[in-house]
Amino acid sequence: MPNAQTYILDKNLKPAGIHLTGELFVGGTGLARGYLNSPERTAERFIPDGLSGQEGARLYRTGDLANYTPHGSIVYSGRNDTQVKVRGHRIELGEIEAVLQQHENVKQTVVIAREASNADVRLVGYVVPTDGTTVDANDLRKTLSEQLPDYMVPSFLVTLDELPLTRNGKVDINALPAPEAAQLSRDENYLAPRNRIEATITRVWQDVLGVERIGVHHNFFDAGGHSLLMVQVHNKLTELFDKQISIVDMFAKPTISALAEYFSQTNGHKPTFDKVMDRAARRRQAVSMRQ
Repeated sequence: MPNAQTYILDKNLKPAGIHLTGELFVGGTGLARGYLNSPERTAERFIPDGLSGQEGARLYRTGDLANYTPHGSIVYSGRNDTQVKVRGHRIELGEIEAVLQQHENVKQTVVIAREASNADVRLVGYVVPTDGTTVDANDLRKTLSEQLPDYMVPSFLVTLDELPLTRNGKVDINALPAPEAAQLSRDENYLAPRNRIEATITRVWQDVLGVERIGVHHNFFDAGGHSLLMVQVHNKLTELFDKQISIVDMFAKPTISALAEYFSQTNGHKPTFDKVMDRAARRRQAVSMRQ
């Protein structure tokens, strides 16, 4: 672009050297005045230009991370604003992406934080396999668990043929598919509830996970669950059924079919479906009245 200047600066706003990553700044006569009706955001992003020598000149901090090659080209390497907060933990998404990228079958990857319908924020990892290979979500999750704490392991790991890109060649975050839809579109083994007990457990999962369509053989953690949500499922199931189950057993039975088999086993009594549904109806009515 004519009359435009680009700089790659370090955290002290000094020019970064060759191959050293810094933030990309843009200046020149074509620079905008700022954000409309947003003086605070303008002050944050548009800073005085101390490099051009022109009085009153400003630079725009793009938030893009990049570095210069010896030939003067600029190589984009990510964003500097990818820190998110999930269940009280501050997480650098780039750290998760770096671990995923180490897997031999992963060609490209991006990790984002998405808010589910139940307001729970979940990490979602999107991966593109290297040509001629496939990636297994359980294998990736094991790799992540060996190098990262539990709260940094994405709730969903979605395989894509390619990452959607903007016209500038960056990953188009808004075009990434919802993890539930992406997984179900590839899931040929979906099986709907086959009896009343499975149907009841399915509704509990749907309520807790904020997911509409769950098969009886889907793994709770692959469907976006984590330990805190498992506790919620445990509390609801022990309230609905007349048979107790420990948290340890819940983790050992992460599918609807396995839980249904447990609750249907005769141990002096079976859960009465009418009683289950009556309790569920009363709970929904109480929630509705409070709202």
